[in-house]
Amino acid sequence: MGIIRKTKAVEVLLNEFKNSSVAISAKMLINQLDTEFNKTTIYRILDKLEDDGVLHSFLGKDGLKWYAKCTGCSATEHKDVHPHFQCLSCGKVDCLEVKVVIPKIENRQIAFYQVLIQGKCEECIG
Repeated sequence: MGIIRKTKAVEVLLNEFKNSSVAISAKMLINQLDTEFNKTTIYRILDKLEDDGVLHSFLGKDGLKWYAKCTGCSATEHKDVHPHFQCLSCGKVDCLEVKVVIPKIENRQIAFYQVLIQGKCEECIG
């Protein structure tokens, strides 16, 4: 869809992801930034950043939409297809750098898939 304009709202959202090594839910961003920007602006920018290959999204527990930084993606192709892990104790969500092979399914053409693994993170196990 083209290059996103670097407005104040875009810069603030990009900084949220720049300073985070884990995924951030849309709900968390709205709660953090509601005094600066309205919900519609936040969702619009998140969608645009995803369209431009800057972020990728996935559904977490309870159907919440989460966003994380892309690696090597572009507006025409998302290359960082990987599973995500959500801790059931602390709620942290992050990208897993493991490869998951989705088998071919007879009489089906897969266009998109998501893998969400839930359990306890390294901090909550110990």
